[in-house]
Amino acid sequence: MADNTRYPTKQLTATSPARRRLLACASTLLVLPVLARRAHAASILAVRTWPADEYTRVTLEMDSELKAKHFTLDGPDRLVVDIEGLRLSKALDTLISKVQHNDPYIDSVRVGQNQPDVVRLVLDLKQPIAPQVFTLKPIGDYQYRLVIDMYPRVAQDPLLAVMEDLESDPLADILESLAQQDHAPVPTMKGQEKPSSAPRASQTPPAPDKALPKSPPPAPAKTSGPLIIAIDPGHGGEDPGAIGPGGTREKDVVLQIARRLKKHIDAQPNMRGYLTRDGDFFVPLHVRVQKARRVQADLFVSVHADAFTRPSARGSSVFALSQNGATSAAARLMAKRENEADLIGGVNLGAHNKQVAQVLLDLSTAAQITDSLRVGTGILSEIGKVNTLHKRRVEQAGFAVLKAPDIPSILIETAFISNPTEERLLRDPSHQERLSLAILSGIRGYFDTSPALAQKS
Repeated sequence: MADNTRYPTKQLTATSPARRRLLACASTLLVLPVLARRAHAASILAVRTWPADEYTRVTLEMDSELKAKHFTLDGPDRLVVDIEGLRLSKALDTLISKVQHNDPYIDSVRVGQNQPDVVRLVLDLKQPIAPQVFTLKPIGDYQYRLVIDMYPRVAQDPLLAVMEDLESDPLADILESLAQQDHAPVPTMKGQEKPSSAPRASQTPPAPDKALPKSPPPAPAKTSGPLIIAIDPGHGGEDPGAIGPGGTREKDVVLQIARRLKKHIDAQPNMRGYLTRDGDFFVPLHVRVQKARRVQADLFVSVHADAFTRPSARGSSVFALSQNGATSAAARLMAKRENEADLIGGVNLGAHNKQVAQVLLDLSTAAQITDSLRVGTGILSEIGKVNTLHKRRVEQAGFAVLKAPDIPSILIETAFISNPTEERLLRDPSHQERLSLAILSGIRGYFDTSPALAQKS
């Protein structure tokens, strides 16, 4: 028989140090999954809504990336969004109060804990929609964002969208003539594909097909009538643009200037203005180009406010497109900053064929650039009468928003919003009025020296 006395078994009593250590380890192992699960739960940092006639956007900003699935229901129309890894919170409750009574798409919102780690949003709708739900990674001042875009199921044509008030609509004559002829089908805007009734994951969209793209839809044939000036207020919605030291947002002041410019253009007997956005909502860069082409614009003017790290920088600038690199390092940096608007504003790159968009953007011609430099030079000269000029000649760079293939296009940096003095000027209604009149004077000078265009009227 073996003698076990040489190797006695150690007894673990309830009070022994070894037993206490063993129980502590076991307890930790049991709690770890719960702690890990709680650590994974995301927090809502902000909830924002951006209602507009063209589409309504709802944004949930979070401290970590989440997955979401969505589907639509009819009778009545509803959009259901299931967000994984999220629990009910007061921040989510604020979404209900942020829905405005005049929102064209959302009637009300309901929020519930559908599963232990799944929050369900139910958006009761006022009309059938084509939804787009996608996630964005952190950029600028934003963390992870879940974006819910609600478009009308039938795509809106920029021309037809303004037909509701023909008496006050400056494009009434053109709309009437277009209505009497068969023109090209409305191009599908971002997110306006037919929605699926099955849940879809909001993950990074797959790369587009490598098949040869179809030609982009042509703009309607030119019709007789007034000269059409497409006025493009930069940024909007999720993208505030540059922000001045006093808190002035670029997207607000450029919209105010653009509205003044449109008013003065509409007062001309041979001109009409068209705004690419007339509210606080985000418009992707390529859609701004598409809108200008759909209204058969004779000129595209994008209105912005500059910013720099040094508050002493000041003055107005005008830019045109360049196919051969930027004319200066500053112009190159400016184009890079403005071209990043889609990343900040939030575009679902899987929602449209990037190759088709690239074909459209690459069609720019030397003639377009030549005309852009002409009109830009005239406008810069007129602006110099009411404000200091940052550069005394039109600069060039690869601005995506200036790449309409058949429309002279310029981008105006009205002033440096990062300069305290110019920030105050940008907020001043009288200065906005002087700027808009100066821009109009430059536009008129361009068309006065272009007899073929002036004869349109």
